[in-house]
Amino acid sequence: MSEPNVADTRRLNSKPQDLTDAYGPPSNFLEIDVYDPQTIGVGRNRFTTYEVRMRTNLPIFKLKESCVRRRYSDFEWLKNELERDSKIVVPPLPGKALKRQLPFRGDEGIFDESFIEERRVGLEQFINRIAGHPLAQNERCLHMFLQDESIDRNYIPGKPQ
Repeated sequence: MSEPNVADTRRLNSKPQDLTDAYGPPSNFLEIDVYDPQTIGVGRNRFTTYEVRMRTNLPIFKLKESCVRRRYSDFEWLKNELERDSKIVVPPLPGKALKRQLPFRGDEGIFDESFIEERRVGLEQFINRIAGHPLAQNERCLHMFLQDESIDRNYIPGKPQ
């Protein structure tokens, strides 16, 4: 009879970790923060923008640091572009809050500080889930959203240039 196949469970030889390895920069990182909400305009022309700051050492991104200002509709645009052109499952955005937009409310509606903060957290989770996906990192719309001052809505979908 032959010997049954037994998995080799010996440990791999690894070099001891020194302080530079333990506390040095990670080999690959992508950090995206959504912060500093600012409400602009008056009446029906009022909207909130958020600063989107990215830091990375991933070679696919042309800029290693960027900071752009985006509004909720820009996040919607990115979601729609990715759903249309990519093969990834796109996570949901925080809700539109239609009831908060009704007139004659006793509060500030969608401009209430607590709502803006709740939305900011949701947008940050959304963009980090998207940008962390390897296939999404190849999409030009994501690069435009994170790194270009203004979004060219007439761009041709595909890989970043």
